[in-house]
Amino acid sequence: MTPDDRASLLEEEILIVRHSGEIPEIALYSSFYYLTEDSEGPQITLHEFELQALYDAAIKRACEIVLRDLDPDNRDLGLYRGPARTIYNWHRLQNFCRRINRECPGFTETVAKALVDFINREMQDVQLSMRCSSVNCSERELQSFIAELCIDPGTLPSGWASLCPE
Repeated sequence: MTPDDRASLLEEEILIVRHSGEIPEIALYSSFYYLTEDSEGPQITLHEFELQALYDAAIKRACEIVLRDLDPDNRDLGLYRGPARTIYNWHRLQNFCRRINRECPGFTETVAKALVDFINREMQDVQLSMRCSSVNCSERELQSFIAELCIDPGTLPSGWASLCPE
């Protein structure tokens, strides 16, 4: 296998992981298997920089998935799962990063900003009778997530908890 063939093969696997479905970690480990063990794969030993590139692709995809359900423009789309799913995917990403000993610098702040923006927009839309709340987690769950992201509750609109189902 030439270096160009190897680079092309790795690039293809990175794209597969980067644009994978709901659980990029599964795509990542499928790529690892294909590249290193599968009898129909190239059965190569991955260099550290190649491993890191695959990890980067999985992390980028996981970050997109976390943010997807905090985008108010997605609320009426079939892919929308609400803040409950954001919380779940956030914890999935945190666990994955711990397992591979990686961090997502600045991502906590990105998610915190997205959550504050989401709550503000949701509150505004509900108060203007533009829609019913799309928040699908309890007040306790959302409060816990707010605390985990180190969001100052004073930055949230008054009455935000009313968005949560009872």
